[in-house]
Amino acid sequence: MRGVASARAAISVVNALPLGIGVAIGIEWPARTTAQLDQNRPRRGRASIEPASSATPLVRAAARAALDRFDATGTGRVRLVVRSTIPVARGLKSSSAVSASVALATARALGREPPPVEVARIAAEVGRGTGVSATGAFDDALAGLVPGGVVTDNRHDRPLRGLDIEPDLAVALWVPDHPHPRAPRLQARFRREPTLAREAVDAALAGDWVRAMELNSALVERAMGYRYEKLHDAVRRAGAVASGVSGLGPALAALSPQGRLRAVLNALPREGRRRSVRLFSAPEVVGGGPR
Repeated sequence: MRGVASARAAISVVNALPLGIGVAIGIEWPARTTAQLDQNRPRRGRASIEPASSATPLVRAAARAALDRFDATGTGRVRLVVRSTIPVARGLKSSSAVSASVALATARALGREPPPVEVARIAAEVGRGTGVSATGAFDDALAGLVPGGVVTDNRHDRPLRGLDIEPDLAVALWVPDHPHPRAPRLQARFRREPTLAREAVDAALAGDWVRAMELNSALVERAMGYRYEKLHDAVRRAGAVASGVSGLGPALAALSPQGRLRAVLNALPREGRRRSVRLFSAPEVVGGGPR
C-alpha cells in the first residue's frame, strides 16, 4: 500500500503563545510525503526516511505516532519520502506542515483516512513532544489541512470556529534570511501584554481577522524586537488590506487583492526572499491506495 499527502504552510493571524488561542490561514506552499508499506522490514525502527536530511526527530516522531495510531497489528513499517521547501524557523509553519503530511501519508499507506482534526492533533502532540512548539501549534497544523482560516484552542487541541477569507485575496511574503529562536524559550515574553493579546483573540472570535492580525503583529513585534512599522505603511499604501508578522517571524505576510499583489510585493524589502502565494482554498484530493 502507498499513501501520498500534502499539508500546507500557513500564516498567523493570532499567535497562541500568550493565551493558548491560535488563529492561522493556510497558504499554497506544500510539504509532501509519500509513504510506502515496507515489506523488507528494516532491522531498526519502523520508518526509513528519504532524503537523509529529512530524517529529523520531528519526522521520525510523526511517523511513529501515526503508526501507533493507525496500525492495528503493531508490526507495520513504512518507507517515507519527504519533500518540503518551506523555510525553517521563519514563522511559516514548516514543522506543522511536515509532521501533518507525514502522519497523513502514513495513515493512507495503512488504508486509513483520518479527518483533518485528528491529523492536526497528531502534529500538535509531536510538536510538543519534540520541543519544536510550546503550544503544539494545533492551529497551524489544521490551517495547513483545511481551507480558510481557523481559530483553535491549542490548550485542548480543539477547533473553535472557521474564518471566511475573501476569495480574491492573495499573500505577499517577505522572508528574511535569518531564523527565529525556538518557541519554548520565548513564551514568557508573550505573556507581558495580556490586554493586547485578549483584544486580538476577541477580534478573531468575532470574525474580524484583519484587526486581529494587526493587534497580534504589534504584540509579536514588541516581544521579538522587530521594527516593521514602515513595512506595514508601505504595503498598505500599495494596496494590502492586512499585514502582520507570521508566527515568531521574521517573515511578514501581507494580504491584498489579486490586482494589487505585484505592487504589494514590490513594496517589500529586497533583502531576503519575496514570494507571492495563493490562499489554500480547496480541499486536497485524497491520495493513496494499492500499488
